[in-house]
Amino acid sequence: MAVALTPPNVPGRAGELLAALGDRAELHDVYDEVGSPIYHDFSVTDTHEVRELVGLVRRTPGAVLELAAGSGRLTLPLLALGRQVTALELSDGMLRLLDERLAQARGGLRERCVPVRADMSSFALGRRFEVIVLGTTSVSLLDEKGRAGLYAAVREHLAPGGRFLLSTADIVPSPAPGPDAGETAAEAEVEVEAVIDAVGVSGRVYRMHDHWPAGSDTRTVTIFPATVGDEGPVTVCTTTVGVLPADRLETELAAAGLTVLSRHPLPGAGRYRDVLLEVGVTA
Repeated sequence: MAVALTPPNVPGRAGELLAALGDRAELHDVYDEVGSPIYHDFSVTDTHEVRELVGLVRRTPGAVLELAAGSGRLTLPLLALGRQVTALELSDGMLRLLDERLAQARGGLRERCVPVRADMSSFALGRRFEVIVLGTTSVSLLDEKGRAGLYAAVREHLAPGGRFLLSTADIVPSPAPGPDAGETAAEAEVEVEAVIDAVGVSGRVYRMHDHWPAGSDTRTVTIFPATVGDEGPVTVCTTTVGVLPADRLETELAAAGLTVLSRHPLPGAGRYRDVLLEVGVTA
């Protein structure tokens, strides 16, 4: 069943396309029972941040707690290091996909993974971990209260000398316009809403609209099939995520007794660029 979302909740060109579909549109959240397999399909082969994150995990031996593990995009590379990994995820749909991938994995990966259904903003596992990982800029899914809960739970679960590794989408400052600078309405719209085609592991092609007005602290991501045809239902998935600059995140972490030890900018281009933070407990 589609979630209770209506076209006005989806801004920009994506909202117009959704409205044009009318009753044909079946709108879902990216993380619900219908959206999870679609998100998994086009994201599972994405290697963004994997190499950098795995490289940092290698530096700190011990057990790993992965937060917002999803369908295992990072979980399997972490298990491939030979570590014990507790994969925490709130979405039942994502956990089922993770279980399916683990069942098909070779080399005893399944035996070293403990999937746990829990909220990353409030969890109690009764043990500590040498490394806690929160990738895919998932910290931006939480509001301020949720992030405060996350930081407190991380402190409770991080072993002495351990590391908390998380990524965020850092805003790239725009260059100051020159005296002859001009911008057409069409150029301004492109700047507000990026449209990206992605091919899933299934071979299906998706069109993702990433709508982010300048100065806004949230982005709306909406995923359509690349071809919708002239009749029949069309599944559309959407979610709203925050844009959480690294400086703000570092301030919040410090207030929670956590210290950013290093920043690792990740390859990318556009108005925001991901950065990986290495964090420890404040001495």
